[in-house]
Amino acid sequence: MTQTPPTLAQALVGLQQRGLDRLDAQLLLLHVLGQPDTQRGWLMAHDTDVLPSAKQAELNTLVQRRLAGEPLAYLTGYKAFYGLELQVSPDVLVPRPDTETLVDWALELLPDTTARVLDLGTGSGAIALALKATRLALDVWATDMSPTALAVAQTNAQRLQLEVTFNQGPWLAALPAGTPRFDAIVSNPPYIVDQDPHLAALRFEPIQALTSGTDGLDDLRQIISAAPAHLQAGGWLLLEHGYDQSAAVRQLLTQEGFGQVQSRCDLAGIERCSGGRLAPT
Repeated sequence: MTQTPPTLAQALVGLQQRGLDRLDAQLLLLHVLGQPDTQRGWLMAHDTDVLPSAKQAELNTLVQRRLAGEPLAYLTGYKAFYGLELQVSPDVLVPRPDTETLVDWALELLPDTTARVLDLGTGSGAIALALKATRLALDVWATDMSPTALAVAQTNAQRLQLEVTFNQGPWLAALPAGTPRFDAIVSNPPYIVDQDPHLAALRFEPIQALTSGTDGLDDLRQIISAAPAHLQAGGWLLLEHGYDQSAAVRQLLTQEGFGQVQSRCDLAGIERCSGGRLAPT
């Protein structure tokens, strides 16, 4: 006996009964039906439509992956960040809303005139592209150690028609010789302790973009040490870090000679970003 295909409303209920929360269920259903993730109202308007049988197997596979803990962004291939729809893959971290704090801070400090800004470890290009999209006059550069991550960022830049200069390599060493100094350097580097138990929840994301030594500060130390040679006098270095690392990062910045050292809180009120300024001449 042939089973009657479910309506969209029935499919949505079934997904929640399997353990998905309502939002994830709606977004996966929209994805397999080729609808934008902003069209949750469309599901309500079409709740009596039948889910095509050809889509049921695709939906079931995605649901199994989501229930196993895989980020929704890897299933749909996209993640919204700072008003941009970014392509993502398992080669890059899923952009987090907390990182928008870093973008806000950089835009607050950079002049409206043409300024040069560098995003280290760009991943999907989230920070660099958010800066460029918000202020087109900026001369934005970005680096990443991973060629596959850089390819994702370049694809996003091309699709969004945003001009960013990309270079592949480790942190500031990726820059070609003779690159002019920057007015600001920003970065969301790896900062999780190597054996942190929270890593289990992040097992689908690239480990090299997450961990940084026994105290989580190895990459932050490298960036802070190397940044002064690439900053203009009066230039800023702004860094995202772990929830409990603000004091340590401020100390590293002070030791390297940065002034006006301070931290900014994320959406939850946690000190998530710290930065400092090279002394003006």
